[in-house]
Amino acid sequence: MRIIFVRHAEPDYANDTLTEKGWREAALLAERVSGWDVMDFYVSPLGRARDTASLSLKKMGRTAETFDWLREFHGPVNDPTRGENVIPWDFYPEYWTKIPEMYDKDGFGNTEVMKSGRVMEEYVRISGELDALLAKYGYVREGGLYRTGKTEGAAHDATIVLFCHMGVTLFLCSHLLGISPVVLTSGFFLAPASVTVLASEERCPGTAYFRCQTAGDTSHLRAGGELVSEMGYFTEPFQG
Repeated sequence: MRIIFVRHAEPDYANDTLTEKGWREAALLAERVSGWDVMDFYVSPLGRARDTASLSLKKMGRTAETFDWLREFHGPVNDPTRGENVIPWDFYPEYWTKIPEMYDKDGFGNTEVMKSGRVMEEYVRISGELDALLAKYGYVREGGLYRTGKTEGAAHDATIVLFCHMGVTLFLCSHLLGISPVVLTSGFFLAPASVTVLASEERCPGTAYFRCQTAGDTSHLRAGGELVSEMGYFTEPFQG
C-alpha cells in the first residue's frame, strides 16, 4: 500500500487559497498526479488544499472525500520563547533540543509546553482517524505495526492520496513511523506542492510497517522550471 501526502501549493493564507505561483505549482503537480494509479483521493477542508487538489482531480475526472481531520494540525501551546497561543512546532532549536523528552515519541506530550495546549488530545485523535481509514484497506493497527490478514477482500495494494498540510502530514508520519513529531516538524521541510510517499512493507506475512520512500519531493516543479517556494522554511531552499 502507498500513502501519498501532498502539501498544498504556495498559499495565500489571508484568503485561504493559492498565490499566482501556487496555481502554477498546482498545475505542474496535476501533470504528475495524473500519471498515478490512485484508488482514492482525500482532501483537507481548507481552501488552499482543496484548490491544490482541484486541478489534479479535474485532469483525472475524479473526486475526493473531504476529511476534517486533514486540516492543518491545531493544538496551540504557550511557548516560553515565542509567546502564547502558537503552533506546537517550529520551536527554536536552542529551546527544544535541551529537553530530552522532545525526542521521545511518547514523552514529548508530557513536556510543560505540550501540556499547555491540547497537543496530545489532537495527536491521538488524528492518529485514530488515520488508523480507521487504513483499516478499510485491511491495515489494522496493533502496537507499532499493522496486521494485514484480518480483513477479507481488502485492497492491500491500494494507493491513496491525501491533499493536506505540512504540520498534519508530519504528525501523521510520526504516528506511522514511531518518531517524535517534534523531531519531524523541526527537522523536515515539505515544500508547497511537494510529494511525500510512505509504502507498506510486509516482510513477515500478515505484518506490515510503513517506510518513507520520499519526503517533500518537488521534482515536478524543477521539471517545469518552477522554483521551490520557501513557505514554511527559514533559509533558502535548495533549487538543484
